[in-house]
Amino acid sequence: MSAIDDFLSRNEGYASGYDKGDLATPPSRQIAVVVCMDARLETGRLLGLLEGEAHVIRNAGGIVTDDVIRSLTISQRLLGTREVMVVQHTKCGMLSFQGEELADAIEKETGQRPGFSFESFSELEPSVRTAVAKIQASPFVLHREAVRGFIYDVETGRLREVD
Repeated sequence: MSAIDDFLSRNEGYASGYDKGDLATPPSRQIAVVVCMDARLETGRLLGLLEGEAHVIRNAGGIVTDDVIRSLTISQRLLGTREVMVVQHTKCGMLSFQGEELADAIEKETGQRPGFSFESFSELEPSVRTAVAKIQASPFVLHREAVRGFIYDVETGRLREVD
């Protein structure tokens, strides 16, 4: 059975007891979380989130890209969020390669250079600080005063705030 077929089967069990169809569209905790897509991070569990409490924006590395700013803009301006939490993590795959080298290899293989930056990084704390600074500098994000950054330790399950 493929992973997708397995997920569809699991969804049947989830849907059979589903009782959250009346949740409001705006997140009840008025927060958006920008976090890495790494499969070891189960955002709901590590933050104790319930359905409907937060917007969770995931991508490789938890990097603040133009698309993340787009999502935060919609989250704040149309759906009432007032805080932003950025979460990157130890042992992240984004620490394991150089973005330019990957772009070079893809261009060599396909004849086309990706039109986006991979935004790999070599150190976590500066990357978290950069992510927070990008959000705070955006004129499109309304509530820039309540943006905080964290590192999640995949070995202990703990969050540590980055100043």
